[in-house]
Amino acid sequence: MAFMPNFAAMSLSRWVFNKAGWKYEGGLPPGVRKCVLVAAPHTSNWDFVVARLVFNFLGVNVRMLIKKEAFFWPFGYFLKKMGGLPIDRSKNNRAVDQIVELFDKHDDLIILFTPEGTRRYSPKWKRGFYFAAQEANVPIILGYVDYGTKTGGIVQEAFKTTGDVDADIERIKEFYKAYQGYNPEWGVK
Repeated sequence: MAFMPNFAAMSLSRWVFNKAGWKYEGGLPPGVRKCVLVAAPHTSNWDFVVARLVFNFLGVNVRMLIKKEAFFWPFGYFLKKMGGLPIDRSKNNRAVDQIVELFDKHDDLIILFTPEGTRRYSPKWKRGFYFAAQEANVPIILGYVDYGTKTGGIVQEAFKTTGDVDADIERIKEFYKAYQGYNPEWGVK
């Protein structure tokens, strides 16, 4: 079943962003039903709130990977409602394999990744998003929140990978240098 946008969430998001003076740009490329959605810079806990509003407004049903231990009653109920997908991060389980399984099980699945792995500046990004996209054969799409211009959006074209992981991640980081995080000093450099 194709994803149906939540019009109440879209309307609320539009109202909140208009009141706060924010703008939206882009959206998923036409026909994309499964993808890895990268979001950066990630410099504050507010990023989740702002990004969720952006994705709601654009009608994008984003899911996030959260360690399975967090899905206990009643907290787990709310995590699932907010788009949480439980993932087993124990030593014996390869996260990329679990992500590929998730893509195989769903007709529509957009998984959000923050490859910095922290809210402070990190020169070394986590690579799981890249390998998950490759192995699941889904595109990598770039999403952003720019506190400097109060703009949030999604690039309407898939990121073209070359197979050179290091070079591709450097190209993605280069793209994000143009966007200011909530804490600019912790942004992509």
